[in-house]
Amino acid sequence: MPRIKEAFFKQIVPRLMKERSYPNVMAVPRLRKVVVNMGVGEATQNIKVLDAAMDDLARITGQRPAMRRARKSIAAFRLRQGMPIAATVTLRGDRMYEFVDRLFNVALPRVRDFRGVATGAFDGRGNYTLGLKDQIIFPEVDYAKVDKLRGMNVTFVTSARTDEESQLLLKYLGMPFRSQQEGR
Repeated sequence: MPRIKEAFFKQIVPRLMKERSYPNVMAVPRLRKVVVNMGVGEATQNIKVLDAAMDDLARITGQRPAMRRARKSIAAFRLRQGMPIAATVTLRGDRMYEFVDRLFNVALPRVRDFRGVATGAFDGRGNYTLGLKDQIIFPEVDYAKVDKLRGMNVTFVTSARTDEESQLLLKYLGMPFRSQQEGR
């Protein structure tokens, strides 16, 4: 059992039930899924760039990414409907908890001048999106084989109804939020 999953059920659930006075264990907010998305705009000119991005994403998450295609044509970007432009992975279960553990405890501390993640990236429904500037913060990616630095979005989908509940859940799971004194 992943370490964060075990901590969630043994420590975080009782703590949240006590603090927020939930009527039962099933009412406690939980992490439903983590979606990792890597947009590759250069794939319109060179499709091999998308293959490299998908390989990096597979190494980072431990799961094969799905290729995403453009929904509509945009002439200014030389983009046609159906062209492959992104790679995405949806993590659930044990893989999700293992990825979250690696992200919070290994990858984020490797970011240069890291002071914590912003608290203003909640969507109003209890979900949080974190933007990362490059993939080399993950130890699974070999720096020598990286052809170009690519950013990615990591979205944490929770069962929380409000942003406060979601922020409390993510904080207890170990997400390093920026302190309120530093601002946004």
